[in-house]
Amino acid sequence: MTSRNQQVHPDGLDPDTMDRALFQATIRPHQSLSRDGFRIVMAGCCLVSAVVSIKMMQAGFWPIAGFFGLDMLALFIALKVSFRRGRSFEEVMISPIAVLLTRVTHRGERREWRFNPIWTKLTQVDDEEFGLQRLTLVSRHEQVVVARDASPPERAVIAEGLTKALAQAKKGY
Repeated sequence: MTSRNQQVHPDGLDPDTMDRALFQATIRPHQSLSRDGFRIVMAGCCLVSAVVSIKMMQAGFWPIAGFFGLDMLALFIALKVSFRRGRSFEEVMISPIAVLLTRVTHRGERREWRFNPIWTKLTQVDDEEFGLQRLTLVSRHEQVVVARDASPPERAVIAEGLTKALAQAKKGY
């Protein structure tokens, strides 16, 4: 029973629920080290490098100290690049009226894709040995890879949620 103040949509749909998310996920790349872990690894590597370099210089192999210095510089740069790339993320949201994928790079560059859920399907590339390798949202002639930075088990969980939400959106919520 509805009161006189409430309006009923002719098709029985509630306009307030049409943009409510059926599925929503934020996907971030895996970070193997925390900031403290980074400091510990760098301190340990520098300590080992310094001890070995001093011993090598005392034995007359002075160029080795320079190579250890280059190794430490390369390790520092590689870990810093990894941390910077860890700031990127993807957001995927499915509602009864839209599929929205937003990708933000580590530089802050933002790209968005919007699809109609009725015309959107999810394709999967699965490998027996390595698990789910690729998820792609396909709508008409456009394809976008989803969960690029997720591991195969994480991708499988995301695929299950996306599949259920797309089916629910196609049923008319």
